[in-house]
Amino acid sequence: MVKENREELEFRRVEVAARIVEPGEPGGRETSKPVEIRYDPVSGRSCRITFARAATEGEKTLPPPPPTAAERASCPFCRPQVERLTPTLSPQLSDQPRLKRGESLLFPNLFPYGRYSAVSVVDDNHFVEIGTADAAAYADCLLNCVDYLHRVMAADPEAVYLAITQNHLPAAGGSLVHPHLQVHADRIPANLPRFLETRANAYHAAAGSYLFSDYLAHEKQEQSRLIGASGEWHWLAAFAPEGFFELWAIRPGSCSLLELSDGEFSALADGITRVQKFYRSLGHNAYNLGMVACEKPDSRLELRLRMVVRSDYAEWTRNDITGFETMLGEMATFSAPEETAARARKFWPASGS
Repeated sequence: MVKENREELEFRRVEVAARIVEPGEPGGRETSKPVEIRYDPVSGRSCRITFARAATEGEKTLPPPPPTAAERASCPFCRPQVERLTPTLSPQLSDQPRLKRGESLLFPNLFPYGRYSAVSVVDDNHFVEIGTADAAAYADCLLNCVDYLHRVMAADPEAVYLAITQNHLPAAGGSLVHPHLQVHADRIPANLPRFLETRANAYHAAAGSYLFSDYLAHEKQEQSRLIGASGEWHWLAAFAPEGFFELWAIRPGSCSLLELSDGEFSALADGITRVQKFYRSLGHNAYNLGMVACEKPDSRLELRLRMVVRSDYAEWTRNDITGFETMLGEMATFSAPEETAARARKFWPASGS
């Protein structure tokens, strides 16, 4: 029996203004600089949209490739040296040293983040200009991750906290330019999945419905942040972004990463490569990607993938995370999510919704 909805998601925003006297004006000209504070309906965390900073976004041209873009011979993820320079899977997980799916190759992470930590290389292309990646190759890479996670859970059913992440290029934290995903499984959750599991379960107990499904329903009605769809994945700009040009993909009604069909990963890969094209149009080539799952039978945490832009690769890169974010724990971005969605929509079919 569905409980009476005693909890509603609040999409709250507060507008404030900073009044300053502009420099260079005879006698001084007082102006007002708008700032919008938004509160994430899921986490309650706030962010600030400082519209005046949009003028500092920089040139919207793609930077040159990093110096290592042509260094295939020294890249441990390129063939043939990948067979020699990367570790192999434990026999309890596979009778093969590495997992293969199409051109994707998966092997343990030499620098693990937890109990089960692996790397899934997209293909043998060493450096791929953002916006030119092959969606089918990304789909194979995702499916390679899922194959690994199936094997982990068969060997260790308590390793229920799963994640797939990506650090694309050094500006996003990547140690190698060769495109790859990281895949994680553990018995102990990191901060975000621990919070999301608790929040989603509590929301379902109170409302009788699913957290991200209700979030998506609100956004479909409101429309201004909705972008499009790839299969059953619905893409939208985050209402209260915690990263620059943050986009979400929500798969309503699906709480298990391991129960998705191959086609759903193909649809997700299609969306990911569309976001890459969007980021390229902004003159950015670095981004982070992440999706978490809790593989418990009673989990109410639906699947959501996040992508955020990072500062472009350069010899002297100014990181887009400042003291406001690291010391105060609050994101300060400069573009409204509605504007982000409007600029991203052209990378989806007109019928997508």
